[in-house]
Formats: sequence, structure tokens, C-alpha cells
Amino acid sequence: MSIISIRNLQKSYFSNQVLRGIDLEVQAGQIIGYIGPNGAGKSTTIRILAGLDSKFGGEVNVLGFDVKKNPLEVKKRIGYIPEAAEIYEVLTPEEFYELVGGLQDLPWAVTKKRAERLQEYLDLKYSKSQRIDTFSKGMKQKVLLISGLLHDPDLIFLDEPLAGLDANSVIRVKDLLQQLTKRGKTIFYSSHIMEVVEKISDRIILLNDGKIVANGTFAEINAQANSGSLENLFSQLTGGATARTDFDFTADE
Repeated sequence: MSIISIRNLQKSYFSNQVLRGIDLEVQAGQIIGYIGPNGAGKSTTIRILAGLDSKFGGEVNVLGFDVKKNPLEVKKRIGYIPEAAEIYEVLTPEEFYELVGGLQDLPWAVTKKRAERLQEYLDLKYSKSQRIDTFSKGMKQKVLLISGLLHDPDLIFLDEPLAGLDANSVIRVKDLLQQLTKRGKTIFYSSHIMEVVEKISDRIILLNDGKIVANGTFAEINAQANSGSLENLFSQLTGGATARTDFDFTADE
């Protein structure tokens, strides 16, 4: 059975149609790179899959549950790490983890142990009484990542998870995602960093203007376009390559 099943997914905001009939099947144990230009509908898709938006057309099933009918069952079983989320910044990380773990009915001892292991792995360091509002953007992003993984979900949605992270942290997150898939987890991953998507994704889905324009391994998609890199492939399939012109900064002088 597919862990994600989408049939004719459509979504509009007033007169603006964002998703235009997406069909997709995702099997367990893969890293899915979900890419596209700004406004293509990536974040909208992820919000729907995570049970956060029920006003859409078509059929969406996640982990065997109809997202429209059973959004709470979906939310219990997934991890969701958005690019920017509201964190209770007046709390310390431990207090925040305790809150998140409690919402997932995790014993504090389990939450604490998992959080400590993830913090060590992601090299998140701070003083014990330090509040989250004193953290850098990258440190806050690590707290979000950790909080989304505490309940050991089988399906994890990541929307620009590398925002604010330095190069070493990006490497650690990449390694962590690959280790999770070795344990049978499924990662649905949206990012603008093409190099990372190309390296870690088992399958790449390219969305443009609300439609899927490419779906397969990088090798499979590249064999059709012969682009050489995911960045070039992205430009070719989304029209970016044709829009490039020479730029003269002093043209009006």
C-alpha cells in the first residue's frame, strides 16, 4: 500500500488556482525531493498532506487515512517541520520538548532521552536555562527539527528544513535524513537547494504552475533532458533557462 496517495488534487485561493490536478503515489522508505519555483504549490501540497488544510478538491490519503475525513489521525502519525513555525520562544528547549512530547503522549523520560540524542547529533549547544528567544535562526531551526522527530514518526514532511543552517549543520541534517530512511522512514522534502536535493533524494518530483512536470530518479529525469545537473534541469523544465539575459547594471547611466 502507498504511504501517500493523491488523486486529482486541486487547490484554489479565491480565483488563483494553485494546484491543477496532481496525481501521485509514494511508497515507504524513500526520500522524496519535492521541488519547484516560488508559487508552484509546494508548501500548499505539504500543508494538505499534513492535514492542515481540508479545503481542496480531489482525494488525498496519508498512511491509509483520508486526510479530509481523518486529519487528526494523520497529524498523530507524521512529523512536520515547516520553514517558519511559531515556537514558544519564552521557553527553554527542554520545556518546549516537554510540551511537544506531552501532546504526543510521550513519557518525559523518553522525550528527554530522544531530545538529548538529537541535540548531540545536530550539535545544538546552549546553557541549560537559555530561552529559545536568544537563539540564532539556525539554532531555532534545529529545535524545530528535533521537536518534529520526538515521536519517531514514520512519515516526515520537511518544508525548507535547511533555512538558517550553516554548512556543517546541513551535512548533519542530510546524514540524519538518510539514516531515518534506512530505518524505513519516508521523507517528503521540499527545498530550493538543488545540490542537496540531487544528492539525497531517491526520487524527485518537479512541480511547475500547479502541475507535476517531472517524476523519477535524477538519472531518469536527466536522461530525457540531458541537463547535467538538477539546477540546469530545474531551469529547463520551469522556463528559467529561456528567461536568462545579460544584465547591465549601468544601462541607465
